[in-house]
Order: sequence, then C-alpha cells, then structure tokens
Amino acid sequence: MDKRSKIAFYIIGAVIVFMMIAEVTKPKALNWRDSYSAADKIPLGCYILFNELDTFSSGKVLTSERSIYEYLKDIDTSTSKSLVFINNYISFDSEESKAIMDFAENGNTVFISGNYFYGNAIDSLNVAVQRQYANLYKKESNHKFTSPSLQKNNRKFKDVIENSHFSSLDTLKATILGTITTKDEDDIQEVHPNFIKVDVGEKGGQFLLHTNPFAFTNYHLMADKEDYAATVLSYLPKQQIIWDNNYKSGRKTVTSPLRYILQNTALKWAFYISMFGLILFVIFRGKRTQRIIPVIDKLENATVDFTRTIGELYYQHGDFTNIIEKKIQYFLEYVRRNYYLDTNQLNQNFIEKLAVKSSNPKENTKTLVDYLVFLKSKINHTEQELIELNKKIEHFTKHTQ
Repeated sequence: MDKRSKIAFYIIGAVIVFMMIAEVTKPKALNWRDSYSAADKIPLGCYILFNELDTFSSGKVLTSERSIYEYLKDIDTSTSKSLVFINNYISFDSEESKAIMDFAENGNTVFISGNYFYGNAIDSLNVAVQRQYANLYKKESNHKFTSPSLQKNNRKFKDVIENSHFSSLDTLKATILGTITTKDEDDIQEVHPNFIKVDVGEKGGQFLLHTNPFAFTNYHLMADKEDYAATVLSYLPKQQIIWDNNYKSGRKTVTSPLRYILQNTALKWAFYISMFGLILFVIFRGKRTQRIIPVIDKLENATVDFTRTIGELYYQHGDFTNIIEKKIQYFLEYVRRNYYLDTNQLNQNFIEKLAVKSSNPKENTKTLVDYLVFLKSKINHTEQELIELNKKIEHFTKHTQ
C-alpha cells in the first residue's frame, strides 16, 4: 500500500469512528408508537402492567403468543381463568369469536380494553363503541367508577388519551361499572359509559369491556394513574390470568435475520461497518499478485513397474513354466472377478457359460480353455507355448464386452 492509499485509509477510518461516536452519544428520540406489548418499555408499552399482573392472578400468569382460537384448544379448562386483551383495537374473526364465546360461557372471564373492538363475539353482546375523533390525544376526560366506594380512584386523563365510549348496550345483560366525562364544543359535559360487565351463559361467565387501553400503558402508570388501572383490574375474579401478547400493535414480527439486525442499533452499525470494511479490503487488496502455483507431478504407478521388472526377470532366466502358471492364474482370476464363474472345473459347461458371458464365439472360447488345460497338464513349457498362450488370451479379451 503506497503513502497516498494509507492517508486515504486513515481519513476514512477517522470518519467512521466519528460517525460511531456521534450515533452512540446522540439522544434517542422517544418512541410514541402504540405497542401494548408486555416486553416494551416505551411510553405506550405494557411492561409495568405485565410485571404486576401476579397481584391479580391466582397462579402464574400465562401468556398467549398465538391466535386465541389455537391457544384455547390446548389449555386446561378444569379451572376458571381470566383472558385479558389490551390494545388500541381488538378484532376477532368468526373462529376466534366462537372460541372466546365458548370460553366465557364455560364460566370464565374475558377482559377487553380497547378504543374500539369488533367481531361476532362483540356483536353478540349487543354493544357498540363510538370514538371521539376530534382532538385525539388532547381532550381531557374524567374516568369515574359507578361504585361510591371507588370514587377516590377516579382519575382525569389530560394527555395521551384517545376517548371512546359505549354508544349502545343491552341494559338487560350489561352492568355499567365506569363512565367517561368530556366536554363538547359548547363546553357542555357529556357522560357516557366506558366500562361495563356483560354476563354470558349459565355458569357465571362474563365479559368485562373497557374503552381506555391507554390507562394500562407505562406512561399513565407512572403518572399517578396506577390506582385507576388497578381498580379496573380488581373486577377480575381471583383466578389465573391469561395475558394476550398476540393481538398487539407492537407485536414483534421479525421475518429475517437481516431485518432483526437492522432493527437493533448496535447490530445495525456493526453490520454497516463490516460491509464497509469488506469493500475497503476489496479495493486495496484486489490487485494483490497471486503466487505461482507449483505443478505437482502425477504419482507413478510403482506396482506396474514392479510387475514388469519381475516378468522380465523370469523371462531372462528362461523360466517359461513359472510365467505360464502365473498368466493362467491371472486369467482365471479375471474370469472369476468379471463373470462370476467357478474355475475349478474347466469342462464343457464352463466353456458354454464363459462364451455367453464374454460374448466370444464358442469355438474360440473352447480353443482357449482346451489350451489352458493342455498347459496345466505339462510339467515343463517352452517359449513358443508362452507366446501362443499370450496371443490366445489377448484375442479372447479383445472380443469381450
């Protein structure tokens, strides 16, 4: 690397370090998105509430991360339970609505807090929710309980509130537990129900419907509204609670490792720096000279050379009988290995099978086998017999398949 390249490299490195320091030290913007997730510590998350739910539950708080239709199929129904939904909106399809209604009719409790909710289960309760679309998050509202003994826990929500209330309900089945008081454009107070109980079934099941989910967020629980939220939840029977963590606006939906990395500030910067460093490496080291790859000679077959040497030694000493015996043994081994024939008896049956399997004429096969038998019967052999044997074997093997 020359001097100019080093200077450029140091400058780029200094810029990266400066950017990292600026990113780490800058104040983080407050995240005001709706979440209601048990894991979120942002203002509109439900981290505080979830960690305090043990106070209202008769056992360990269960958490549902799936569709409520799938979750309710697998839980133990021998004891009554309370199912808690908190989100800015709640929507159930037909299967989920049926599962929730069956759950409530079996003597369980369903608690729903949302600015608006809909589905077959809600429709069957004969309730309707109306949202006040004007001055969202700004209009003050007083949230009160109808019970005289709970008036001390009434609270006024001055900010971070989206007011909703029940515009109609079935007075024969519904009991109003709480109200919301706001002022219209003419500064006239309006009082509407925002917390009701609806009895269902013959086993003591019930729906507790509430239209202010903001009351359960971290922001309001840390702003003197914890008594109001606790009073609302006190209407839950003392039984095991199931916390829904699926129907949430802030539900985690990571679908790929890269998306997860980019959502995490530290991992995102580590990824960017790694990619930038890789680019620098390619730029400055891309022209590096490759060393010459040495040529490796092919390994020689020493076995063939050894065999050739031994054969020449026998031939030079005139030991034709030994060479003929070994050629006959090698040929018979060749027949056994390739044609799977028994070579103990070189009779007519052997000749016919060998001719068929090797695709040689029967006459040529018979001539070769008879010659083998002839040579095996002799004690001493001549050079001419060795040459003749070699010719016959080569002629036979050339015509095999």
